Amino acid sequence: MRNYLFILVGISLSIFSSCGVYSHSGASIPPDAKTFSVNYIVNNASIVAPTLSQVFTEKIKTKFINETGLKLTTGEGDLHFYGKIVDYKTAPSAIQGNQTTAVNRLTVSVEITFENRLDPTKNFNQTFTNFTDFDAQQNFATVEQGLIVKVTDGLVQDIFNKAFINW
Repeated sequence: MRNYLFILVGISLSIFSSCGVYSHSGASIPPDAKTFSVNYIVNNASIVAPTLSQVFTEKIKTKFINETGLKLTTGEGDLHFYGKIVDYKTAPSAIQGNQTTAVNRLTVSVEITFENRLDPTKNFNQTFTNFTDFDAQQNFATVEQGLIVKVTDGLVQDIFNKAFINW
């Protein structure tokens, strides 16, 4: 029985003596960080999808609220994100034998700046790019919203990984 007590105490100490706060997502959050903020991500791409900025900005906020213990603030938080959409384009990605397009690709690139006010060595400014393919026979206007959701999900995950998992 005594051995079990020592094992339990050892496990408890190792869990609570870590050097950061970890969430269920594997994110490493500085223990002093309490808040985060996200400026509206403006669309500076040559082609502007009307909903892209709003969808992308809200997805960032939702991801960080759901997967960290941080509180969203309207001012500048301990961790602050801002940026812009720099590219939004569709292009053929697979050509069939008869020289017609079989698959098209939607590609979105965003430039994101992350400021960690508690540890400036973690700051970054980086361009993230993600894409999704769709059947060339589909009308882009009818599938565009679903494609935007897919692409922004990937972009948000990449930003989350860079800021909190350090990939």
